[in-house]
Amino acid sequence: MISSYSFIIILISGLGFYFLGRAKALTVSRSCGGVKGLHSLPCHYGMLTTLWCALPALLIFVVWHAAQPHVITSLVVADLPAEIGNLPQNELSLVINDIRNIVSGNITTTSPNPAIQQAAQHYRSLEEISARSLTAVVLTLILFAGMMAHQKISPSLKARNKVEKLVEIVLLLCSAFAILITIGIVLSVLFEALRFFKVIPFTDFLFGLSWSPQTSIRADQVGSSGAFGAVPVFAGTAMIALIAMLVAVPIGLMSAIYLSEYAGNRFRTVAKPLLEILAGIPTVVYGFFAALTVAPFIRDAGEMIGLSVSSESALAAGLVMGIMIIPFVSSLSDDVIHAVPQSMRDGALALGATKYETVRHVIIPAALPGIVGGVLLAVSRAIGETMIVVMAAGLSANLTANPLKAVTTVTVQIVTLLVGDQEFDSPKTLAAFALGLLLFAFTLVLNIIALYVVRKYREQYE
Repeated sequence: MISSYSFIIILISGLGFYFLGRAKALTVSRSCGGVKGLHSLPCHYGMLTTLWCALPALLIFVVWHAAQPHVITSLVVADLPAEIGNLPQNELSLVINDIRNIVSGNITTTSPNPAIQQAAQHYRSLEEISARSLTAVVLTLILFAGMMAHQKISPSLKARNKVEKLVEIVLLLCSAFAILITIGIVLSVLFEALRFFKVIPFTDFLFGLSWSPQTSIRADQVGSSGAFGAVPVFAGTAMIALIAMLVAVPIGLMSAIYLSEYAGNRFRTVAKPLLEILAGIPTVVYGFFAALTVAPFIRDAGEMIGLSVSSESALAAGLVMGIMIIPFVSSLSDDVIHAVPQSMRDGALALGATKYETVRHVIIPAALPGIVGGVLLAVSRAIGETMIVVMAAGLSANLTANPLKAVTTVTVQIVTLLVGDQEFDSPKTLAAFALGLLLFAFTLVLNIIALYVVRKYREQYE
């Protein structure tokens, strides 16, 4: 592993060259009537010097860090004995993992092969050489680039323009990087889902009414051929999310209106942080609360009135999930409502409107885009929740509209499918990517609908 000394050198050198560049700018300014004679402020010259010396070194550091494991592994594999180096790729990867485990100090259950021990020593020595080489390259590059930038400092140097241009380029690269990551995630899910749809027809997956992804691992093994109808899974997801929204949206929105429009400053100062504490509670705690308190209460209450309630039900998971989501709706809605200009309230009250009429006809329409955004975030949070569903709703993919029965969700099935010793190219495992792709499309449709509603209402309001 590359030593952290190189990164520390980059940080310290960048800070040092900032003060050198700033001092040089102040020195140069004496010959042109002071700081006013400079094109830019002294801090801009220091920042320019820092960027010129730190950015190339940081780029080399990142590229070196990314390429080092592959280069060292290739050199070590080339130096292995022929009987090990000519192994099939899957067996050779296991040998490489053993070598890396020895290098990292992990304890192995068996005594390693002397050849593997020697390869591990070779690997460790190459890492040390790489770390020293990187430190030397980074230090040389910093000194060379920093001194060049330091010498070019003059009253006519447009340091501010260059710094702003460099910062603009960095921001553009960060934005492009975020977009590329999103595209990469979508494509990785899409390609694996297409492999699944080559085995299971898309129509069977999308409209199938039975979900049982258990398949036989080997050809000579007796096992289920699997049923991959996603309707029960998405029906369970929609049911639990709907129950959660029926709990979270009214309570969250009403509490936001009260805190923003009716509560005093002292009560708001105390109540809002207490309400937001709910967002900081781990979901596993909500899961225990749902499984040990809410689910038994619902079951006992159902038995008292003659209803058959499962020990794990969609109602228990949805109620607890709604409690968990209340802070998302309440806090965001409160901030949006509180941001409505006071002049709009004063104007409505001056025209004779009551407090209720002002809230209903003026404040809520003005804050609607932000409220819809908060509700959409809450819906996404509900759809993506896993722990509460596992502990309170179960794993059974039942196609039912009865909230008192056990159901499952997309995220729970994705986790279940990717756990175990199933081969990665089997339909059972690839079904997780198909579920993920369909969930992504469903969330995208929700965003489009919300955007359309917000724009349409904003046009009517304006």
